[in-house]
Amino acid sequence: MALSMYQSSIPMLKRMLGSLATILDKAAAHAEAKKIDPAVLFGARLFPDMFPLSRQVQIATDQAKGCAARLAGVEVPKYEDNEANFAELQARLAKTIAFLDSLTPAQIDGSEGKDIVVQVRDLKLDFKGQDYLMQWVLPNFYFHVTTAYNILRHNGIEIGKKDYLGGQ
Repeated sequence: MALSMYQSSIPMLKRMLGSLATILDKAAAHAEAKKIDPAVLFGARLFPDMFPLSRQVQIATDQAKGCAARLAGVEVPKYEDNEANFAELQARLAKTIAFLDSLTPAQIDGSEGKDIVVQVRDLKLDFKGQDYLMQWVLPNFYFHVTTAYNILRHNGIEIGKKDYLGGQ
C-alpha cells in the first residue's frame, strides 16, 4: 500500500506538536522550580539573529496548520501571534492540533499534484502538493520544532530525545 498524503502529514504533525507541548510543560515546571522568570525562557534564543522560543513555536504551528489547510483546500486558520506566556503557547498548540483533528484523510489524500501557492514576505512560491509537503513544510516544521527543543535544552531544561520523539 502506498503512503498517502494524509498519512505523510497529519499524524506526524500532531505527534510533534504534542511533543512540543510536553517540552513546554517541562520548561514551565523548570522555571517555577528554579524560580526563573518564565519570560526569560520564552524569549530565549540560540543566537541573537535567531527567533526566540515563542516565535519558533508560532512558526511550527503555522507550518502545521498551513500545510493541512492548503492540502485539504480549506481556509488557513489565522492566529494573532501574540502569545506572551507558556499557557498561551500551549493553547496555540492545542488549537492547532484540534484543527488537524478536524480534517479527514479524504480531504487531503490525492493532493499530491494540487497547485499550492505560498507567499513568504515578497516571495511567491509555487509547489505541487507533494513537493510542498516534502520540500517545504516538513523541513521547515522540523527546523522550528528542533530549534525550540534546542533553546530549552541549552537553557538547562532536562529534556532528551525521548521527549522530542514523543510517545512511541
